[in-house]
Amino acid sequence: MRWARAVISVLTAFTGSTAGANDEWLDRLEERLSFSAWDDTLRARLSGLLSLEGYSIAQPPPGLLFTQSDRLFNPRLAVFLNAQVGPRLFGFVQARVDRGFDPSNDRLRVRLDEYAVTYIPWANTPFNVQVGQFATVIGNWVARHDSWENPFINAPLPYEHQTSIYDTEAPLSGREFATFSPGEKYEYNPVIWGPSYATGAAIAGRRGPFELAVEVKNSGPSSRPELWSIAELGFGRPAYAARLGFRPDLRWKLGVSASDSVYFAPGAQHLPPGTGRHDFRQRLLGQDIGFAWRHLQVWAELFQVWFEVPRVGTVRTVAGYVEAKYKFTPQVFGALRWNRQGFSSIDDGAGNRIRWGNSLWRTDLSAGYRFTSRTVMKLQVSGQREATQRERLRMNYAAQFNLRF
Repeated sequence: MRWARAVISVLTAFTGSTAGANDEWLDRLEERLSFSAWDDTLRARLSGLLSLEGYSIAQPPPGLLFTQSDRLFNPRLAVFLNAQVGPRLFGFVQARVDRGFDPSNDRLRVRLDEYAVTYIPWANTPFNVQVGQFATVIGNWVARHDSWENPFINAPLPYEHQTSIYDTEAPLSGREFATFSPGEKYEYNPVIWGPSYATGAAIAGRRGPFELAVEVKNSGPSSRPELWSIAELGFGRPAYAARLGFRPDLRWKLGVSASDSVYFAPGAQHLPPGTGRHDFRQRLLGQDIGFAWRHLQVWAELFQVWFEVPRVGTVRTVAGYVEAKYKFTPQVFGALRWNRQGFSSIDDGAGNRIRWGNSLWRTDLSAGYRFTSRTVMKLQVSGQREATQRERLRMNYAAQFNLRF
């Protein structure tokens, strides 16, 4: 380990000589991007996060990566606007320039991802109402999902592993349902699609050690990004979700989440005669835990999810992960995450019982270095194996540089 300490010492000395100058320039930029008026009654601030990602991929690509190449470069610029009017009214907007909500080799384009207004009805009370397009209240990963807060480059398995759920078309048999076609990868859904920026309203509050958040959105947790906008989906079949949290002390965070939603997209084909997409639902029950002590942080989540599938019945999957981050120095950190997902059995239509998905596990190992308070570099290696007879261990590598301003 002597060589590792030597490398860290050299990097620390080198960046220490330049961090002050870099941060000073960005601090001046931050001041220019801040605005206030009417004796600070109105305050607004622009900020941003530039992320440059590179992937080395074992085909087929894992999770929500969409490319046919074994190399992928994915730049992303996120711009945030935070505003406050008086002591109880807040606004937030996030716009992005990237190649799609999930990494892909498409062309760059501009997109509005989040916008929300938050109102605190009573002063000095931990209770608020939020309306707009914003991240789900489910679980504990969403609170750290952006590339600056996330110690990894990708999301945990429940938020990105695509199952055999196909929201634009109903299966004609159990065997067809359990057959995953890599060439149609984008048509399949995970149990939760990333942070799920669906549109709707939420109420959140805290009393003592308890926290409660309830939301009503236009689409459920497994819905794809195209359906999150109210202009695309409307609000005809609302999705419901809630999370109850408990904080016995500053070290521990415990939570239970639940949701109920329609998972088929409008216009879904081959639904049984006399039924509509509202007759088939996704139900989710989740548990999460967080722990922090000195330089160590630990998070874990477990989800049990049920889908009502036409001509198949109710199917179930269980997905979860445990991850830990340790800060070795103020600049160097490491993180380890173990992910697992399993699937229930179904009738294939010929009297046989088969799994409707391949059970799998994945291990993610990440190392990060903060050059300054505004720049960080992360390297990650992941190994994944599915429970098929001939499936080999698939290794994937990624690097990410982040600059915030």
